[in-house]
Amino acid sequence: MSKPSPAIDGGVARRRFTRAAATYAGASRLEAEVAGRMLERLDYVKLAPRRILDAGSGPPGSAVAKRLDKRYPRAQVVSLDFALAMLRASRTGLFQKKPLRVCADLGRIPLSDGAVELVWCNMALHWLAEPLGAFREFQRVLAPEGLLMFSTLGPDTLKELRAAAPERRVHAFTDMHDLGDMLVAAGFSAPVMDMELLTIDYPQAAGLLADLRASGQTNARADRPRGLAGKGFLEKILFKLQNQATFEVVYGHAWKPAPRSEPAMKTIRVFKPFS
Repeated sequence: MSKPSPAIDGGVARRRFTRAAATYAGASRLEAEVAGRMLERLDYVKLAPRRILDAGSGPPGSAVAKRLDKRYPRAQVVSLDFALAMLRASRTGLFQKKPLRVCADLGRIPLSDGAVELVWCNMALHWLAEPLGAFREFQRVLAPEGLLMFSTLGPDTLKELRAAAPERRVHAFTDMHDLGDMLVAAGFSAPVMDMELLTIDYPQAAGLLADLRASGQTNARADRPRGLAGKGFLEKILFKLQNQATFEVVYGHAWKPAPRSEPAMKTIRVFKPFS
């Protein structure tokens, strides 16, 4: 296993996304692109879910959510996010039917065991320092032979910003191979992992920081510096920062295995010899 990622201050992360609820849709271009690529992967999967958990959904009324709803028109979508403002920002008119909105953490999902056949988690797991707890919850709420499909960020993400800013100012991300080990530890079968590097170019370096701020994705490390950095500090970062950002996007999917059938007990008869 790689070095554990620094702890995330969940309360700070929730406040960041709450403030960004109104601007998230316009600034989360990467999340929309990755979700589209995840949807293409579903073309190769035979699945007819009755209920789908969109874990870490953000505003449920996105164009990608509409495509997921269109692909499975008979399925009930459960949109789960830890920021209530994100769920309230949804545009339910995009849906054929209204999603069920639930405000909760990924590590404590208020659904019963086996409640869904598909868990969809797009670009949310990197907000957990230890994704294993979320994987265990996904496994619990999935029905037997249900599918988990997710995307998250890997260690090479924001390497340009990492080179320009102090270490504790930028999040760290979990290695793809460690995520695969966690899937097995959580009880999933046949995990498949892969990754790709995506680069976003900006006219100015400040555009990256603006996108991160507008989408709520600013520093929530528990060990982050608490003091105000000041204008001079920001200028130093912008001077060093390139006009592009690299994102290591990690994709994974795995199945919840069907329960093993216990072999029938055989009756053993013992015959006593005649006395």
